Amino acid sequence: MAASATGLLSQPAKPFPHTVTERQQFVNYKTQRPVTEFQFRVYDLCAQVPSGQFTTYKLIATALNSHPRAVGQALRVNPFAPAPVPCHRVMASNFYVGGFDGDWGCGQVHSKKELLKQEGIEFDANDYIAPAHRTVALFQDFVVKE
Repeated sequence: MAASATGLLSQPAKPFPHTVTERQQFVNYKTQRPVTEFQFRVYDLCAQVPSGQFTTYKLIATALNSHPRAVGQALRVNPFAPAPVPCHRVMASNFYVGGFDGDWGCGQVHSKKELLKQEGIEFDANDYIAPAHRTVALFQDFVVKE
């Protein structure tokens, strides 16, 4: 059974590896594989999105010269959610709620919406970001480290 959205937000931040050595040694508990350099780059950008704002898979992909699906695949196995890497703040470029924890459009997506609602993001009846929030809450000022 999925954890409640309130329960997810109240979880302590997971330890996030910052040094090259820590990152090379880190194994994702979801996949039992090392986290790739690309995945860490996605997580670094996702961690920049503040509470009350959201971004899109496409904006992250553009910042990394990549593809939105590659970003989605990295976030699908994010071992640092919801903190310090709040992947629930990443939406489809058409403002649809998108996926969450490996699901698309169902299941865990309810938790994603609840997390965002708790942060002040509103949705329409079809699970799209409400029009009033599409520009004022859209985060796109990523700082990409080389």
